[in-house]
Amino acid sequence: MTLWEKTKPADIIVGFLDIGLLAFLIFDFGYKEFTSIFHYKLIVFPALLLALIGFNLYKLFISNQEAENNRNNKISLFILLFLILLEAVFIIFNYKTSLSETFLSTRYVIEYGLLFYFFFRLSFLLRKIYTIYFNPAILFVGSFAIIALAGTFMLQLPSSTTYGISFTDALFTATSATAVTGLIVMDTAKDFTPMGQTIIMVLFQIGGLGMLTFTSFFAYFFKSGASFKESLYMKDIIGHDKLNSVMKTVMQIVLFSFILEGIGALLIYNSLTSNPSNHSNAFFAIFHAISAYCNAGFSLLSDNMHDPSVRFNYYMQWVIMALIIFGGLGYHIAYNIIQYFKKLMINIFRKKNRVFISRVINLNTKIVLYTTIILIVAGTTFFFISEQQTNLLGHDTTFGKFTTAMFSSVTARTAGFNTVDMTNFTIPGILFMIFLMWVGASPASTGGGIKTSTFALATLNIFAIARNKKYIEIGTRRIATEAVNRAFAIITISLASIGLGILLLLIFDPEFTLIQIAFEAFSAFGTVGLTMGITPDLSEPGKYVIIFLMFFGRIGLLNLMIGILKSMNKPEYTYPEENILIN
Repeated sequence: MTLWEKTKPADIIVGFLDIGLLAFLIFDFGYKEFTSIFHYKLIVFPALLLALIGFNLYKLFISNQEAENNRNNKISLFILLFLILLEAVFIIFNYKTSLSETFLSTRYVIEYGLLFYFFFRLSFLLRKIYTIYFNPAILFVGSFAIIALAGTFMLQLPSSTTYGISFTDALFTATSATAVTGLIVMDTAKDFTPMGQTIIMVLFQIGGLGMLTFTSFFAYFFKSGASFKESLYMKDIIGHDKLNSVMKTVMQIVLFSFILEGIGALLIYNSLTSNPSNHSNAFFAIFHAISAYCNAGFSLLSDNMHDPSVRFNYYMQWVIMALIIFGGLGYHIAYNIIQYFKKLMINIFRKKNRVFISRVINLNTKIVLYTTIILIVAGTTFFFISEQQTNLLGHDTTFGKFTTAMFSSVTARTAGFNTVDMTNFTIPGILFMIFLMWVGASPASTGGGIKTSTFALATLNIFAIARNKKYIEIGTRRIATEAVNRAFAIITISLASIGLGILLLLIFDPEFTLIQIAFEAFSAFGTVGLTMGITPDLSEPGKYVIIFLMFFGRIGLLNLMIGILKSMNKPEYTYPEENILIN
């Protein structure tokens, strides 16, 4: 029996009611200036909500369904009824002159709650998609494309911007947020309303962790289980090696991220001595904590972290750096380190039966950590020396100069915040920053670039070939040939994509210098977000070049090619081998 044959009329009706209610919410949030039709909301909104509850009740008590569908209906009903009860409580405690007026002023309680309901419904829809089409790479790429397009539509709503926005600029902003890049063609602080800024924040939160990570999290959380295909899919996405614990790891990734972002927001809030923006300090702290952990680089300040109100707030900058580094390392590396220190502490306080910890830190963690530390130290040292007479000149103390140099080193690896004027960098500083942007963060993290492990394997392979070794050997371990091949494929594709992007930008925007264009292209493909100030002045075709670079840099062109070209049936034969002259 096909999925369509399994679908019943009640399911179709509920689906249309979901769409109708979602359209109503979008209209209500996005077109607030139409005050003359507010009274229609008293009819349309409750009618849609009651109809949705009615058909869910019908599906639950009358229609014969599978156990899993019944569980979904129960959860849907619970969410809807709980939101209605919560709305009733708010109406009682905030009652004004009439019921209609009170409902119109407090309806956002239930409307924001319904967004959570739609997220749950989306997770259920995704599970159905798995049964129809299963190609992890294509689903991964498609999810980012859908998020970017949905964000584009949301940003074009009148309530999202101060003076309106074109389709190209909305697509650019949505793609930049989804790809956690941070390049902007409009001022996030001034050109977007609080609603628009919230949409951007949601986009880079989802883009940082992955839409399918979120939906799988909700599906697993509510259903206390996952299908084989879901587990197989998420195993490829998050880089987990054990199929039986994949969904548990997905939950841990999301919770770990939320906890770190929450701690970061509290520390940022505590670091603020004044109100640096037009928003509350709480919203400012939450926005920047999420932006930092997701390596997004978006800020509620027009000059980013170079704004005079936070430029010398070194405490806040260290918090931002810590969030960037944790987000750039990824959950797996952080979890591996936590496990090591946990067992180390056990051994310190235990005299007998100590835990064997020499193999707790795996080879992948070692490569990522060593490469990350080397890049941060090298970048900090280089900028501390090269920028003494430029960007470090305004800082009086050695600690301030060191913090600024280190911040530039950390943020260049896909974060996109800047505490200095990027146009003041020396040419050597710009070239080294381009290198850092190209390398980027670590695999299965919120950052982009070719990844630290890719760069490390390519470098180690050079020395292995020079020593006439067939394999890369680290300690008592040998690196798989497939990993080395994949690393060189990623490097080749990245350089080819960036080179093509630079060529097209030079054609479309000849008024900019090569160094400006190259910096912009590397920043876009590495999903960094740093710029030498040319982004808002790019031509229409130039903006689309950057859009594609950001998108392909986030999803990885190799992932897309694997999804399109990978054959499910591997050949059982091999051709004769022949050597090719390379010198």
